[in-house]
Amino acid sequence: MTDSKYFTTTKKGEIFELKAELNSDKKEKKKEAVKKVIASMTVGKDVSALFPDVVNCMQTDNLELKKLVYLYLMNYAKSQPDMAIMAVNTFVKDCEDPNPLIRALAVRTMGCIRVDKITEYLCEPLRKCLKDEDPYVRKTAAVCVAKLHDINAQLVEDQGFLDTLKDLISDSNPMVVANAVAALSEIAESHPSSNLLDLNPQSINKLLTALNECTEWGQIFILDCLANYMPKDDREAQSICERVTPRLSHANSAVVLSAVKVLMKFMEMLSKDLDYYGTLLKKLAPPLVTLLSAEPELQYVALRNINLIVQKRPEILKHEMKVFFVKYNDPIYVKLEKLDIMIRLASQANIAQVLAELKEYATEVDVDFVRKAVRAIGRCAIKVEQSAERCVSTLLDLIQTKVNYVVQEAIVVIKDIFRKYPNKYESVIATLCENLDSLDEPEARAAMIWIVGEYAERIDNADELLESFLEGFHDESTQVQLQLLTAIVKLFLKKPTETQELVQQVLSLATQDSDNPDLRDRGYIYWRLLSTDPVAAKEVVLAEKPLISEETDLIEPTLLDELICCIGTLASVYHKPPSAFVEGGRGVVHKSLPPRTASSESTESPETAPSGAPPGDQPDVIPAQGDLLGDLLNLDLGPPVSGPPLAASSVQMGAVDLLGGGLDSLIGDTNFGAPPAAVATATATARLGAPMSSGFNDLFDLTSGVGTLSGSYVAPKAVWLPAMKAKGLEISGTFTRQVGSISMDLQLTNKALQVMTDFAIQFNRNSFGLAPAAPLQVHAPLSPNQTVEISLPLNTVGSVMKMEPLNNLQVAVKNNIDVFYFSTVYPLHVLFVEDGKMDRQMFLATWKDIPNENEAQFQIRDCPLNTEAASNKLQSSNIFTVAKRNVEGQDMLYQSLKLTNGIWVLAELRIQPGNPSFTLSLKCRAPEVSQHVYQAYETILKN
Repeated sequence: MTDSKYFTTTKKGEIFELKAELNSDKKEKKKEAVKKVIASMTVGKDVSALFPDVVNCMQTDNLELKKLVYLYLMNYAKSQPDMAIMAVNTFVKDCEDPNPLIRALAVRTMGCIRVDKITEYLCEPLRKCLKDEDPYVRKTAAVCVAKLHDINAQLVEDQGFLDTLKDLISDSNPMVVANAVAALSEIAESHPSSNLLDLNPQSINKLLTALNECTEWGQIFILDCLANYMPKDDREAQSICERVTPRLSHANSAVVLSAVKVLMKFMEMLSKDLDYYGTLLKKLAPPLVTLLSAEPELQYVALRNINLIVQKRPEILKHEMKVFFVKYNDPIYVKLEKLDIMIRLASQANIAQVLAELKEYATEVDVDFVRKAVRAIGRCAIKVEQSAERCVSTLLDLIQTKVNYVVQEAIVVIKDIFRKYPNKYESVIATLCENLDSLDEPEARAAMIWIVGEYAERIDNADELLESFLEGFHDESTQVQLQLLTAIVKLFLKKPTETQELVQQVLSLATQDSDNPDLRDRGYIYWRLLSTDPVAAKEVVLAEKPLISEETDLIEPTLLDELICCIGTLASVYHKPPSAFVEGGRGVVHKSLPPRTASSESTESPETAPSGAPPGDQPDVIPAQGDLLGDLLNLDLGPPVSGPPLAASSVQMGAVDLLGGGLDSLIGDTNFGAPPAAVATATATARLGAPMSSGFNDLFDLTSGVGTLSGSYVAPKAVWLPAMKAKGLEISGTFTRQVGSISMDLQLTNKALQVMTDFAIQFNRNSFGLAPAAPLQVHAPLSPNQTVEISLPLNTVGSVMKMEPLNNLQVAVKNNIDVFYFSTVYPLHVLFVEDGKMDRQMFLATWKDIPNENEAQFQIRDCPLNTEAASNKLQSSNIFTVAKRNVEGQDMLYQSLKLTNGIWVLAELRIQPGNPSFTLSLKCRAPEVSQHVYQAYETILKN
């Protein structure tokens, strides 16, 4: 009879009967009873009442019974800690049992019982097991140290277990070495600052020796550990690569990927002129190709990793295009991934083969796959210039099929081809216009509208085409509405006399009838540009556009380097750094590739260089929001420009205003009562060709009066970059706003043994354009153990990119030793400007004008201030009280503040005398800032 019988008991006094059986004198009966207890526990019944009786069964020589009791103990020790202490003596005794299996079982169970009271009793048995004569016991004890460290790190350090673990790396048994490495890696991950795996050439040699005799999972632990080692020169890197290469032929795909990771990392240090470098490239291709013959799920993981490898080193797989051709029975997720890699490997040599394949795919039945195939044809045209004409004719053939979704995708990619090769393929516009009526997807409609607006002068009936879209303006998606607004303004600037009514109509729809803030803001900007200076409008709207880069979907270089260091892990499947999906970010270490040797600078062979760019040029990459440290690596760390001219700064503010505010342009407007579109077009038609005026200054209200000078709350300095992560340089800092200017107050401490000089600082693009206004001045060399305080002035005219969170700032600091990166968050109140007081009428009108869904409410608790003190404290940080009134015993403060990019925030602060909880309501056209403004309120009022 099988063990299923233990799960089918329905007796009434079950617990009572089990208790009696557990205390039976017969060994067989005891074992049966414990099996029944485990079965009940497995199906979720509470059998914790039997704890003392089960623990009594531990005193046995029967290995099976001991295992069952230990299993029970692991499950219930947490809920019965006092009872669990009863088991300690048995553990101690079992750790000295002549049978190594029992010693290992005892030490394994000890590590799984997460009860603080017991841990100290387990140190002595663990110490003995770490030095046990049997390797099976030693390898189990090594893993137990990592588990114990997770429960009580201090205890493990005090007892010297970490040193014992380091000694096990030199053990004679490879499995012990592998488990010691796994345990140390685990501990090092949760404590990145501790230098546990202090690897040197001698220890690396021992690991490489153990590598040949380990089990497959032991090999993975050792390879992952090797990947974290930094060889001292290219000869050592080559020697390690030679000893790791045989792992590429292992049957386990995880071992193969770990070996690929080590080789990809150390290849950075090898010169491309070496014969060995070429040999290594050839050896890397076959194992990667072999991974594609596994089942689909493994194929997908392999393809995601190959995608990263191809972006870093396309030359590895440049001759293997055929293995990425799609099979009819591949699942869709494998097909899409293969398609992506095909485009990355496309070059002049294989483009004909690729295009024939893609045209075939475009006639498949799977809609998602067909769409991606059509897009791929467009991407090939952009990547390989010589193939562009063939790609365009292929796309036209596909449009002739009249299959709706194929036509729509083709139009979207033809728009990109026009952007890449202007004035080359415009003859196809007529064919595109024939399919206008069949477009029903927003992206395709937006692409078609862009084409009509961009080439309006070549299309006789451009006004009629755009007018047909305008009829259902309010039913269109935002993407289409914005594109239509821009296209009609372009058309008006090209044919002002014929299209005056059309532009009036679209400006009126965008500014008066729409409740979308982005659309309204763009409408108002166009209206103000057209009404104040049509010549400037022409220069802005009809400016020459930059050519699009050949691959905008490449992963940004620093992130790619980090992901290459994570090959074979979940990060390489998600294409995200571990910090993006590991909860809490505990123990997430940002990895990077070793610096290249001087001779191995990126010089691709002509056949692998992307066509259309000179060999060696890297394609421009548009970094995605949230890419870690964006393009800081590419920043020039020389001294920053002292300050841009006024025109540039006004355009910069305009860019931000487009995203959020829009309010300043309304306040500064003289024709507030008149319909905007009418004013705009009347002025523009009258003045097309008029000289440049002060339209921009008026639009962004750059010269509005400055209020009182003040000093806002300054947070205490915090450590932003610990010395551990920056080769001995520790950076602490805070942000201040004094007399209308922002500064970053830094404290640099040299904890290294060498002098530090040549300091420079650079910021990545950020939400509010924060940038250094002057170079980082460290006047004298920074000696060891010396600290220097510096105030770095900042301005807000840098490049803008929305960050997550909004107030995140990514910083690069350079000195004579290296370049270091860190990110910090700045308190939003340093961006509150001194002219943020709104007059009452304007406040009332604006509060009503901002939609109710933009209102956010927060509670500020434990704030003992009265109304007067709160108002004064907020005013010192540029939050101004516009009006105050008392309603049913509650004080209501109506307040306004303005951010450096022109976004206004309106607030209502409710204070009940004697109640330390305040209620804060915020309204803003850019609701994403509300949470950060609330945090600023809380910080100011509580400090």
